[in-house]
Amino acid sequence: MINSKLPNVETSIFSVMSMMANEYGAINLSQGFPNFESDPQLIRLVHEAMKNGANQYAPMPGDLSLRIAISNKLNTLYHRLYQPETEITVTAGATQAIFTAIACAITKGDEVIVFTPAYDCYAPTIELFGGSVRTVQLEDPLYTPDWDQVKSKITSKTKMIIVNSPHNPTGTLLTEADMFTLQDLAEAHNLLVISDEVYEHIIFDGTKHQSAARFDALAQRSFITASFGKTFHNTGWKMGYCVAPKHLMNEFRKVHQYNVFAVNHPMQRALGTYLETPSHYLQLGDFYQQKRDFFLAALEGSRFKIRPSSGTYFQLLDYSEITTESDIVFAQRLTKDLGIATIPTSVFNNEKQDFKQLRVCFAKTEETLQKAADLLKSV
Repeated sequence: MINSKLPNVETSIFSVMSMMANEYGAINLSQGFPNFESDPQLIRLVHEAMKNGANQYAPMPGDLSLRIAISNKLNTLYHRLYQPETEITVTAGATQAIFTAIACAITKGDEVIVFTPAYDCYAPTIELFGGSVRTVQLEDPLYTPDWDQVKSKITSKTKMIIVNSPHNPTGTLLTEADMFTLQDLAEAHNLLVISDEVYEHIIFDGTKHQSAARFDALAQRSFITASFGKTFHNTGWKMGYCVAPKHLMNEFRKVHQYNVFAVNHPMQRALGTYLETPSHYLQLGDFYQQKRDFFLAALEGSRFKIRPSSGTYFQLLDYSEITTESDIVFAQRLTKDLGIATIPTSVFNNEKQDFKQLRVCFAKTEETLQKAADLLKSV
């Protein structure tokens, strides 16, 4: 018998809703993946890397050409130079980067502040390594941090705070003022920070991404995690990276080398070349804003209340004027009876607080989005 280290962890809501979508033949707007292909050029570059022999282990921190390309990107965008040799590690997706950052830093008795609604990998990983989660609930409809509440949660045991911007599932952004406040708190209380920035290039309406890399003192105590899968429409490749100052990255790599050691080599080579053309990621915001706007226009006349997403490829739909059903029951009913799968957001909230909102993914073709909107308008 095994004494479970995570006795309260259930099957991920993403798996549950995707299985229901398959069972009922529903349009799947639940799990966050595109239903269109990656750039053929990127796929061709992977093929070329394979043909050219990049089929054995990559270096443990990642292929040097990719780490150099990441360093150049971050320096250009955020004016922060991360050394490719010592401060950048390529990972098997951003979730592995988050897991490894928590694993190398959190020990029994440490407390970690997490904003809810939160991506569902944070809390279980903290608990796995003996830490405890201190939640700060973001409130509907703006989902902005209450920094006074954050201060009230900090104790002598607080070791880390995790932030996510652009934010999944709400599509909101941390402002420059938020990041300065975070920096002040982290300095005052000697906190580490994980800045989950997997949607950094998917930001709308001319807004600037406030990466932790932009802020001098914050950058010195932050693990920044990112995702190529989210950026380049290939979530199944499970490719991401983490950047951090050398003293933090040293500890990160101690765990990384015994976790995955190194990740897919030909894909790293391809991504290193692909990143040399900045338009491949700089145009992403416009690309997804067009999809957001198309979807919202198609939903005009529906009974849902909608505040347009500011980033990510997710949109919240407020159904409070439609039914008093719980979001889990309503999401299941939409899947079974209407043929459209969504994500109930209460599962991400502290004590599963229900704001009567569903999360949908609009990283889909216009044909799919139109069909989905037509179904939702029939509610």
